[in-house]
Amino acid sequence: MADPHQLFDDTSSAQSQGYGAQRGPSSLGYPAASTSPQAAFLDDPVSNMAMAYGSSLAAQGKELVDKNIDRFIPITKLKYYFAVDTLYVGKKLGLLFFPYLHQYQQDTPVAPRFDVNAPDLYIPAMAFITYVLVAGLALGTQDRFSPDLLGLQASSALAWLTLEVLAILLSLYLVTVNTDLTTIDLVAFLGYKYVGMIGGVLMGLLFGKTGYYLVLGWCCVSIFVFMIRSLRLKILAEAAAEGVPVRGARNQLRMYLTMAVAAAQPLLMYWLTFHLVR
Repeated sequence: MADPHQLFDDTSSAQSQGYGAQRGPSSLGYPAASTSPQAAFLDDPVSNMAMAYGSSLAAQGKELVDKNIDRFIPITKLKYYFAVDTLYVGKKLGLLFFPYLHQYQQDTPVAPRFDVNAPDLYIPAMAFITYVLVAGLALGTQDRFSPDLLGLQASSALAWLTLEVLAILLSLYLVTVNTDLTTIDLVAFLGYKYVGMIGGVLMGLLFGKTGYYLVLGWCCVSIFVFMIRSLRLKILAEAAAEGVPVRGARNQLRMYLTMAVAAAQPLLMYWLTFHLVR
């Protein structure tokens, strides 16, 4: 029934229906075109070839990046040095504080968790981070804390570690020592001194300078003995294999180098911590 207030009849719906019926593609016998651009793209063979070529380029690029990274940063070897467990960490910390009765021996290289004598990077890395945090705590208790000073403390420790590694590598080259001691091994052995540094600073915060000097002195002697006995297996191993006389000139140089590296650890432990205890 027509609306009494409507002046003209509404014919728009009827016209649109009629136009659609006359102009629809199905009525002319043509198939309906796909309205999905994704479907049209996937149906195009050129697009499929482009996608396959792009995937191939991405795979080649990833392989190239992995090779270059592994050449400069040996990821596989680093995983070996972090293969530790709780039992190993406990034994190694005990060895660092009490190295006097331990039997040091050089066996076939295995993951650290299978041999407490093997060097690792987990303890040095965690000890370095803890050392920086303890240094910040010590500076805070003395109202001397600042981000710049804490950053200087961390960068100084890293700079000394880098200098140690470079000096030892140069010395090994000059003394012509063919050893299986790698650069990562050196970083691991030199990083063990942070454990004793942490103990000294913590005892200094609790008991003053007396506690600091007592604990740090014990840790300095312990790290000296530990380094002598550990590096002796690495640096003097070639001499033992070659049958070089104990009092030979080259063997004497190797012994001096081992003692110099071990003696440098207590000096650096004191140098990097004495200003943190007052």
